[in-house]
Amino acid sequence: MNSHVNDLNALVQELSSRQEQHLIEVRRDIHAHPETGFDVIRTSGVVARELAGLGIEHQTGIGRTGVVGFIKGGRPGPTLLIRADMDALPMQEQTGLPFASRIEGKMHACGHDLHTATLIGVGAILKEIAPRLSGNVKLMFQPAEETQESGAAAMIADGVLEGVDYALGFHNYPDEPVGTFSFIRGISNGSSDEFDITIHAKSGHAARPHAAIDPVVATAHLITQLQAIVSREVDPMRPAVLTVGSIHGGNTHNIIPDSVAIMGTVRCQDAESRDVIEAAMRRVCEGLEASMRVRCEINYVRGVPSLINDEHLLTTTMAAIREHYGDVVLEREAGLGAEDFALVGAKVPAFQFGVGSSQEGRNDRVHNSDYQPDERCIANGVVALSLAAVKLLA
Repeated sequence: MNSHVNDLNALVQELSSRQEQHLIEVRRDIHAHPETGFDVIRTSGVVARELAGLGIEHQTGIGRTGVVGFIKGGRPGPTLLIRADMDALPMQEQTGLPFASRIEGKMHACGHDLHTATLIGVGAILKEIAPRLSGNVKLMFQPAEETQESGAAAMIADGVLEGVDYALGFHNYPDEPVGTFSFIRGISNGSSDEFDITIHAKSGHAARPHAAIDPVVATAHLITQLQAIVSREVDPMRPAVLTVGSIHGGNTHNIIPDSVAIMGTVRCQDAESRDVIEAAMRRVCEGLEASMRVRCEINYVRGVPSLINDEHLLTTTMAAIREHYGDVVLEREAGLGAEDFALVGAKVPAFQFGVGSSQEGRNDRVHNSDYQPDERCIANGVVALSLAAVKLLA
């Protein structure tokens, strides 16, 4: 490692340490005032205030409530986008922390408050060392990652990716020790599609089923057949899941209802499986109509695709982390959880890595009402992202 790299690493670490306590305070303020979906108005205001205080050029109202910061490097070069999500979840916090949510029924249980504070810190460092960068940086503060309507899609529609050559994302992982970082090679997660199916039939007295057409029985057959799609029509070497998450029909003991509604999700890692499952679902519904005299109304909505991590960005980023922190890098297995950063990855080369956030003595998971990550992951993420940007814009 040459002296120039050593010098920059030391400077990035010093700048991160200097602002760590302030970033924790910012995180706790955001945590106490969680906002969901696109309604991240206060959070966006905090971000805009912090960027203004750092002298970082920025725009608000991108993708409705997103914020985009822009840092110009000292020399010409590519533009790197770094993204953080800002929204909370619609759930009641049970942590009992002094800075716990003050908003009934809303909580930062996925760590997007950590992400927002981290990207503010990255902006502070990259603004300070901008003259040393060969290229530019966009800071993408995104609403609505946790909702069906994607904040990433909205920001892309508003031009956030204009002029962008590649992108970095990150997420805290409470199942990994604080101080560690992780990556997934290639396809990292699942696409996410949602379906609603209403089975229309004919109501009647429960004691006279022959005079009715029973949607409850038809729905039971439908669910069983849907579960056979993945096991019998999708290549078993390709991960896929079809889950029915809700059933609603009828409201008393002795009436066969007019209809039953189900809803669920489909997760895959490849486009072919996605097509196979949707086509099979529609075919099964057609068969049910013929065999059980019902009418199936199906609404199938394609969501975000899988994220495919770019190998060059992965290698460069993890090398920067190893050079600074040593042997703290873990390789994770791919999963089927959805992430709308994949929409960014569908447009430009992209890579998302993990930042360990496990607090010693705890066994936390995201989307849990008692989620308590280790706040040291903020400074760790700041250093890792800043050093990756330095390496990519050398």
